[in-house]
Amino acid sequence: MKMYEQVVLAKKQLEGVVTSTPLTKNFNLSEEFNATILLKREDLQVVRSYKIRGAYNKMSTLTPQEKAQGVICASAGNHAQGVAYSCNLLQIQGKIYMPKTTPKQKVKQVQLFGKSFVEIVLIGDTFDDAYAKAAEDATENNIIFVHPFDDLKVIAGQGTVGLEILENYKDQIDYVFVPIGGGGLSAGLSEVFKKLSPKTKIIGVEPQGAPAMKTAIATGKNTPLESIDKFVDGAAVKQVGNLTFEICQRNLDAIILVPEGKVCTTILRLYNEEAMVVEPAGALTIAALDFYKDEIKGKNIVCIVSGSNNDIERTAEIKERSLLYEELMHYFMIQFPQRPGSLKEFVNDILGPDDDITYFQFTKKNSREVGPAVVGLELKNKNDLVAIKNKMNDKGFEFKYLNERQDLFTQLIG
Repeated sequence: MKMYEQVVLAKKQLEGVVTSTPLTKNFNLSEEFNATILLKREDLQVVRSYKIRGAYNKMSTLTPQEKAQGVICASAGNHAQGVAYSCNLLQIQGKIYMPKTTPKQKVKQVQLFGKSFVEIVLIGDTFDDAYAKAAEDATENNIIFVHPFDDLKVIAGQGTVGLEILENYKDQIDYVFVPIGGGGLSAGLSEVFKKLSPKTKIIGVEPQGAPAMKTAIATGKNTPLESIDKFVDGAAVKQVGNLTFEICQRNLDAIILVPEGKVCTTILRLYNEEAMVVEPAGALTIAALDFYKDEIKGKNIVCIVSGSNNDIERTAEIKERSLLYEELMHYFMIQFPQRPGSLKEFVNDILGPDDDITYFQFTKKNSREVGPAVVGLELKNKNDLVAIKNKMNDKGFEFKYLNERQDLFTQLIG
């Protein structure tokens, strides 16, 4: 059976289980980009991401014997919630492997949705670590492994997002921006659009620090990345699925990589302007619009907001990454004269009225004329950086600019 037909069957299977999420015009984004920007709000699902679609479609089609044996999955959080909720609805016992780095909020939600039907195992630092252990467990104990993306039933379930978009918007859709982690959503959705709306351009969006699909398509071989930035945890995998790679290679018109800092800026903007709480992977597609601003003018654009499972404890890191990306946060190692008044001189003579010291680490050494301090400055205008550097040179403050020294930055700031 072709994938499109699988998606149609999945839609019937999911009736009464998943929410047909709204497709809404965003007025701020539409005005900014001089286009009709429509947001597909998968963050409004009961488990706050689209992952319930694939998980339930897979599990509901298991045989009675397979259901009795239980299921195993691996997930960075959203797939786990989808599997847990499905376990509860279908009364199937599930064992869920998650990385130790998974935000606490996601772990708590998995237990909430699965209740007594799930057992959570936290292991490893990445999705790939959890995946390896889960696959091993499933093989050794002959239990069904519910793959987060590389499974026909899972892909078909995710593809129902595409059917809903086309049912809800009758005008021509020019672009769809879809986030890519392992590729389940992009594979399923692209199959639907190639069948029903072939003129629509499908743009996959990956975090810059985890370009697994873009690398695979560019090289023509689905090989794992050596390392990734795990910040966009819902879309940070070292290797995409073999099935999803094959489909995306055939269907996607392009893949854009979005810096993690740009994602953070988008998260904060959506919260402040739209009262939307989105996770990093959920902000990917909206963050990508800036890189297509010339192409999308006057067009109808759909962005998939894939999830809202964000941990409030990450807010400080999100703000920090955003400020660094926007060139408003700058770190220096400055040699301060070890005499009274040197810090006051720095504040009065170097900093502008809108500049703020947000980080200061200094230990006085009585046997030395100068002592190093690590100083973090938050600026209102990124163009003020040049003036600050010039003033430090003029006033005799020796310094190293840490933003450009990744080795020192990592050791001193983290």
